[in-house]
Amino acid sequence: MIQPQPFDLILFGGTGDLAMRKLLPAMFNIHAHGQWPEESKLICVARSDYTRGEFLDFVAEHARGNVSQELLEKDSWARFCEVIDYVAIDLFDTDSYQKLGVQLEGREAFNRLFYLSTGPNLFGPICENLGKNQLITKNSRIAVEKPLGRDQKSAREINAQMSQYFEEQQIYRIDHYLGKEPVQNLIALRFGNALFEPLWRRGRIRDVQITVAEQLGVEGRGEFYDQTGALRDMIQNHLLQMLCIIAMEPPTSMAGDGVRDEKLKVLKALKPLRGDDVLSKTVRGQYSRGIVNSKDVPDYTAEKGVAPDSTTETYVALKAEIDNWRWSGVPFYLRTGKSMQTKISEIVINFEEVPHSIFDNEPGMPTPNRLVIQMQPSEGIKLSIMAKKPGDGMRLTPVNLNLDLSKTYKRGSYNAYQRLLVDLMCGNLSLFMRHDELDAAWAWIDPIISTWQDRDVRPKHYPAGTWGPAASSALVARDGFSWHEEGH
Repeated sequence: MIQPQPFDLILFGGTGDLAMRKLLPAMFNIHAHGQWPEESKLICVARSDYTRGEFLDFVAEHARGNVSQELLEKDSWARFCEVIDYVAIDLFDTDSYQKLGVQLEGREAFNRLFYLSTGPNLFGPICENLGKNQLITKNSRIAVEKPLGRDQKSAREINAQMSQYFEEQQIYRIDHYLGKEPVQNLIALRFGNALFEPLWRRGRIRDVQITVAEQLGVEGRGEFYDQTGALRDMIQNHLLQMLCIIAMEPPTSMAGDGVRDEKLKVLKALKPLRGDDVLSKTVRGQYSRGIVNSKDVPDYTAEKGVAPDSTTETYVALKAEIDNWRWSGVPFYLRTGKSMQTKISEIVINFEEVPHSIFDNEPGMPTPNRLVIQMQPSEGIKLSIMAKKPGDGMRLTPVNLNLDLSKTYKRGSYNAYQRLLVDLMCGNLSLFMRHDELDAAWAWIDPIISTWQDRDVRPKHYPAGTWGPAASSALVARDGFSWHEEGH
């Protein structure tokens, strides 16, 4: 078991939704599993004028319901609460940070971890005020949540603000998809087994599909989402990062910058999408009224906080291509959307068909071999192979070899934030984005946004509860393929 060195974790945005739903439950799990060193503590920071007792009551009300009941029954909650402190701070007021300084006094030898679960507009002021109050030590690290900017220019500005006070090796840019166990297992599958590497290339893989579909709409985040959209919110970070994991070359090791160096090469090898290519290889959609899980969903433009004439996309599908020897000619199809038919996150690797079939199969048989790495609704890996169908003759049918991660590892897997928090505590940067990765991702995304604006590309409407605009199916059909929706 990984055992971090003693630390102080200072959580900015400590009363926020992400803190209550994900971060504090993940920290509770770490503590309950014995990975929270003695003398380490959690200091939550927010504007609300709570006493420590009032804050613990708030946490019990809003976060406790999101943790494992099995662990709660072991009376771990009370022990976790013992390590929590609370400080009310006006994040723009330099003098206000002196209260945090009092909490940290005499603890300079501990690793000091600043976690910014706030809007990116606060990253700069927080760093500046930490610096002015001399709260940044040589043992400090800072973790920041997405979104990191709206484009390459604004992302560079945010990075420049943080870099005034923290070295690059101290900055942990979080993409929680990289902490998911199936994504970790994709790395293990590729580089821990001799079986797949000879097949992981053009001529063996026909196409790759990455899907992140949500049944939820904007769910009270209309004002934020209407200024962001699916391309910035999901494609620029989550889906491009998964593409990098699939397509990267073997790193020299999992330590240091090995993985990040190889991901950067993939981003730089992405074929640019500009002008007419954007029109032919991207699909922009927006959900309209429909039914999701027997619930009536209004038009996106009728959602709270959304402009009535909004052209923000809630769905994106696109075709990406990588200009290098391994992947030349292999299409990567990416899609993500809200208010979709099913909640699912998966990576699908479709292998080439056999060059000549000697079997008496029915026409229109599915692709013989397919690897599916699923992150939601369940975590697992499925390999589809062809086997003889029982009965007369030699008719083949696809069968699945399944790896159910939750059943295979009885102790249960880490959730994404738990894994990334442990890496932050231990100083492992391999699963966090480096500034040049972020810059390269925006360099690829910005021309798509510019073309949509310059050519007045408005989103195509799709009824809530469906798989998105018909143009999305046409995007892959032009290459003779279809989206993987078997069993959905």
